[in-house]
Amino acid sequence: MNQTAEQIQAIPDIQSTPDARRLAIDRVGIKDIRHPVVIRDRTGRDQHTVARFNMYVRLPHHFKGTHMSRFVEILNRHEYEITVDTFRDMLVEMRRVLDVESGAIEMSFPLFISKAAPVSNVQSLMDYEVSFIGQVNKAGQEVIVRVVVPVTTLCPCSKKISDYGAHNQRSHVTLEVRLREFVWVEELIGMVEEVASCELYGLLKRPDEKYVTERAYENPKFVEDIVRDLAVRLKKDPRIAAFKVESENFESIHNHSAYAMLRHDKDRPKQEQTADRGS
Repeated sequence: MNQTAEQIQAIPDIQSTPDARRLAIDRVGIKDIRHPVVIRDRTGRDQHTVARFNMYVRLPHHFKGTHMSRFVEILNRHEYEITVDTFRDMLVEMRRVLDVESGAIEMSFPLFISKAAPVSNVQSLMDYEVSFIGQVNKAGQEVIVRVVVPVTTLCPCSKKISDYGAHNQRSHVTLEVRLREFVWVEELIGMVEEVASCELYGLLKRPDEKYVTERAYENPKFVEDIVRDLAVRLKKDPRIAAFKVESENFESIHNHSAYAMLRHDKDRPKQEQTADRGS
């Protein structure tokens, strides 16, 4: 049975009722909701994929709750062609629709890139985990782009001390950037792959396997080398305002991972960042 406008208005809105405890909630919202999206890649093609969203707002102390359904309504209005710019629009819309001072959206999705093997040129797909992490308040919006890039690293110490070869491992390099200008996600992935011992491929023929094995052997890297080499490049790129680089080697001869992290904010004074690193 259809309800009239008067009947709908008569339904109690419990979320908007006052709360006497006078405690604001830092984050309230929905987590881990999957939603179809269309991602425009660097080639100009649209990738249809599924993203996971977390959406939060800061709840003022005088409201009992937030309107959870409105988060989903916002998603349903933005299922086509998500970019950094349209992601910013979602942040602004969320703040307006839920009538709050600040909020945050986290969106994670797989991005597929077609890669040619280094010798045979056989094509295959590689998938990379990409996230947009955004915050909005009265001052504006801030969006962080995160990519997780699997690569190969070869141990310089093992190469130096061994008579027969050297041990290598798969590594995950996680790069987070705050941008001043537009940068393709594929560019960020390429920056990471260029500082690794060797990049990964979805499909390799025997000549390709020979190439990547020898390439890694000729280009040994510790986790410390990875984060430093990438940081040097990122500091020179004027489009990037701040970054955080993490490298984790899933060691092949140890029962633990090797890890390094380096971060830098070009807009903050050097002494503040030094103090942060020492804490």
